[in-house]
Amino acid sequence: MTNHIHGQSEQPLPFQMSSAAPQPAPTAPRTPLHLTPEQVRFYDENGYLVLRNFASAEQVAALRAASEGWMEAGQQAGPAGAGSDYNFAKRAVGEVLYRVNYVHSKTSEGPNASLAFLGSPEVLSVAESLCGPDFVPTYESLVFKQEGDGEQIPWHQDAVHPRRWRIFNLGLYLDASTIGAGALRVVPGSQRQILDVCTIREQFGWDAPEVIQVEMQPGDALLHDVMVLHGSEATSGNALRRTLYFEFRAAEQIAHEGPWDSEWVERRMRLIPLALEAAEQAHPEAVPFDWQPDEALRPTRLADAQEELKVAHSVHTPGMWCSAGDAMKFTKGADS
Repeated sequence: MTNHIHGQSEQPLPFQMSSAAPQPAPTAPRTPLHLTPEQVRFYDENGYLVLRNFASAEQVAALRAASEGWMEAGQQAGPAGAGSDYNFAKRAVGEVLYRVNYVHSKTSEGPNASLAFLGSPEVLSVAESLCGPDFVPTYESLVFKQEGDGEQIPWHQDAVHPRRWRIFNLGLYLDASTIGAGALRVVPGSQRQILDVCTIREQFGWDAPEVIQVEMQPGDALLHDVMVLHGSEATSGNALRRTLYFEFRAAEQIAHEGPWDSEWVERRMRLIPLALEAAEQAHPEAVPFDWQPDEALRPTRLADAQEELKVAHSVHTPGMWCSAGDAMKFTKGADS
């Protein structure tokens, strides 16, 4: 069960503007793997949803093994050669790798574990449940705290938007994340408005009103709205904690609100047939996801499949962060 630890303060969270546009109503699930209307309502009300035992032990093992290669490649690249693929942060011990982006493109030979997981009926059914049939996989990254690196991830909102469509992250936990060891803190319902995260930090520290801590085990998945307030405090002597993140948006949302164009959307949607093929190769006994996008959005295949695995972002939807000693900032934040 999810552990709930509530903050003591009854003060409301400081906000900048209301963003209360209605979301699409929950519909009956198309398959048993789709979210139920009750799960969608919980997600819409609270901004998060925990799915226990979402990935099999076999999938977790494959992704753990793949993540070791991604992290090793990032260490070898170092901060100077990181580019947009690897993110480093300054710590007391020096520059520390904490994020690997475009993970599908990091497997040059053999099974592509991240692509197979993207193409699994479990993942794509969730994407369709929240974004409709024309869902777009917009980001894929591994975010982690290395062993002994228990630096905090400050309060933040991943991306702020008018909320006419759902935008969410699916985070698959590859390692345990427990209370006292950096478990994610989430403020249910905070996704409905743009928050003044600097003031929240100054007034409440980590005990924001109605805060909960979400304990996760390997194979559990956390769905979170990109505007829900979340973060994790600093810990000491922590073990390695890895989370694989996929973000999804509706093609219609991108067409109306950006920040990408239709060509970028088509390139991103080319990942889906490749992912379906990888999932079938990894699990030929499973019933594949029945992908039913609008035919006008169904992408054409490129000759070079490897080229399709990395579709970079020249721009991002801004998020809300607060850097130490700085005023509130709109930036594209890392997932946590």
